[in-house]
Amino acid sequence: MSLKPYACHPEASRGRLCHESYSTFRSPFQRDRDRIIHSSAFRRLKHKTQVFVEHEGDYYRTRLTHTIEVAQVARTIAGALGLNTDLAEAVALAHDLGHPPFGHTGEDALALLMEPYGGFDHNAQALRIVTKLEKHYADFDGLNLTWETLEGIAKHNGPAISDKGGSHSYPSRDQLPYALAEVDAMWDLELDTNASAEAQVAAVADDVAYNHHDLHDGLRAGLFDEADLMELPTIGECFRAVDQIYPGLDPMRRRHEALRRVFGVMVEDVIAVAQNRLISLNPQSVDDIRAMEGPIIRFSKPLYQNIKAIKGFLFTRMYRAPTVVVERKRVTQMVNALFPLFLDQPELLPEDWHDEVARARAKGNEGRTELARVVLDYVAGMTDRFAIQEYHRLIDPDL
Repeated sequence: MSLKPYACHPEASRGRLCHESYSTFRSPFQRDRDRIIHSSAFRRLKHKTQVFVEHEGDYYRTRLTHTIEVAQVARTIAGALGLNTDLAEAVALAHDLGHPPFGHTGEDALALLMEPYGGFDHNAQALRIVTKLEKHYADFDGLNLTWETLEGIAKHNGPAISDKGGSHSYPSRDQLPYALAEVDAMWDLELDTNASAEAQVAAVADDVAYNHHDLHDGLRAGLFDEADLMELPTIGECFRAVDQIYPGLDPMRRRHEALRRVFGVMVEDVIAVAQNRLISLNPQSVDDIRAMEGPIIRFSKPLYQNIKAIKGFLFTRMYRAPTVVVERKRVTQMVNALFPLFLDQPELLPEDWHDEVARARAKGNEGRTELARVVLDYVAGMTDRFAIQEYHRLIDPDL
């Protein structure tokens, strides 16, 4: 399928911070995708929490399997809309690279610990990873991704600078997390505008994926059952449709058949709404998409209200279930102990981090802040299992 005028065309890319010759067999966005997949940070996602700490069961989603599901949804939606599937996939694959161990629980703990040192946000940390912390290439630090992929990482949830609030947005430039501000200072990411339609697709694909797979995982964990889900909008209709077509179906097949229909409802709704809005608004370039008042890619209002009800159910019955809360407290204690330990005793960091520590300490009055950011990079990069291992080794073998 040929790309629509409002898609990101690879030949019109704004390029990379460090110039590289054009590949003879991959577009710039395909190269971005491949570099993300081959990065160390991407591999670490396999042992990072989605909802359940990764060692709790082999069937629960990890941050890596979640990311793969998001990328699949993003390619489907982008392809149906005539967008650049490679860019949508690249942003989807990178969107959670900055997540610390223990999912949003770890992020909440690090955000509080980093308040005196410039803040923490996993989108901003993902940018820091792909522009600085990955150190494998001879000519540059990071992955040297295109401007469009960096923009998508920074803004896929909406403008990063906005007085309207929203996920990962800040009222003014001086309130940005330092990691985001540093990248934006190197290369203006136009943080007060929307992202490309491809990046917006990645954001919606994230919603589709986790609302679908968290239902699966919550059922497997016994936090709720199918009877509970029958009371929810959209989900109840899908179960009733399956029961009508397949009466007496095996319970596991019934569950899967119903939830895959929920998945389909969400994807089809996004595509239909976007197609209608694109026809109505008639954007002629990706910059027209960026200049719009709000996102072009979104759910219909009725389905959005249904998804809010599903999210509310998951928050109460899964994300704040008693067993999950107990684990949240345990892993928060670990992060709250590891970060100050390394900050006060940075010699405990691995030897290959000692040069970074020395450079931070050489900055005089700014040294404490710089050192905190080095420690953050180390702790945020930990997998669940490594963080637990280090906590047991250095602090409390019994927790």
